[in-house]
Amino acid sequence: MKFATRAIHVGYDSADHNRSVMPPLYQTSAFAFDHVGEDLRYAYARTGNPTRSALQDCLASLEDARHGMAFASGMAAIDAVLRACLKPGDEVVAVADLYGGAYRLLTRVLEPAGVKVRFADLSDPARLEAAITPATRLLWLESPTNPLLGMVDIAALSAIAHRHGVVVAVDNTFATPYLQRPLSLGADIVVHSATKYLGGHSDVLLGLVAVNDDKLHHDIRFLQNAAGAVPGPQDCFLTLRGIKTLALRMERHCDNAERVAAWLAGQPKVAKVYYPGLPEHPGHELARRQMRRFGGIISIRLADDSREAASRVAQRLKLFALAESLGGVESLVNHSYTMSHGGMPAEQKAALGIVEGGLRLSIGIEDIDDILADLGQALAD
Repeated sequence: MKFATRAIHVGYDSADHNRSVMPPLYQTSAFAFDHVGEDLRYAYARTGNPTRSALQDCLASLEDARHGMAFASGMAAIDAVLRACLKPGDEVVAVADLYGGAYRLLTRVLEPAGVKVRFADLSDPARLEAAITPATRLLWLESPTNPLLGMVDIAALSAIAHRHGVVVAVDNTFATPYLQRPLSLGADIVVHSATKYLGGHSDVLLGLVAVNDDKLHHDIRFLQNAAGAVPGPQDCFLTLRGIKTLALRMERHCDNAERVAAWLAGQPKVAKVYYPGLPEHPGHELARRQMRRFGGIISIRLADDSREAASRVAQRLKLFALAESLGGVESLVNHSYTMSHGGMPAEQKAALGIVEGGLRLSIGIEDIDDILADLGQALAD
């Protein structure tokens, strides 16, 4: 089956649920035993829930994976992966331009616990060789990266990492499995904040992990149950419903973002546009090879590179809500310096090019003429 069909049908058999066309919402904390010692597939909702299972199986299919696991948030999913792969004394190499929440978890939780974290510019895969040591156990990637839409070559980096026995994990939130499937490119683990595009309607908080390797599945699944950071059935139900329209939504997000990026590139108030769909983007050719299309996220640096200018534009926008998240049907604007990357030290942000006069735009599926008109009035004198 093709992607859009699998997004609607895989993971659920109505014959197992009284012929209900849609997966039922199993709003229960426990399941009844017939007798002591019975081996039930579902016994306690932290360990398993049929609504959650349908979501996990659907994700696995979309990511070309054998196993899917759902968590209470994207950060809970990242935390489980890091803890499953790393112990005190181990090292992780992470792409330097990464989500601020992941940076905080790596530097303020893992490092104090004895894990060495190395950040590296991996736009050139050859740099990975210098970053790996005998203690390196995990390579953490984003592509495109958050917030500057950098591209890394997942296949090339995975090949290098595997030569050193290093596990490769990719946060695929920006791309979604519709645009990019990291496991098929050689990665070992895929992570999503399903709060974003997979849910797609800014009404769930949920994380997902997909793997092929049975041992990785066992280790991450153990933490899912033992630590208990699992989503409730309502969020699983809503995410499943959102995934059914993922292909349609991503096409519209990409259509709109490509138009917006090209328009922004010609605006005198905008000094730089970060979008892999633009031919001048340094990762454009890689994005063409690695992704189906270029995604719905754009970052910009204003010509007046100041917090005041960024705040003025954000507050003048009418369709774009100023918010932390992304990937919903509605357009959102984020001041990365103080919001998504507010916890990153100023010197680190400066080194990466995350500036006070920058904004990250999550381009929604509204009519493109209305989106452009809103941006135009916000940037006007």
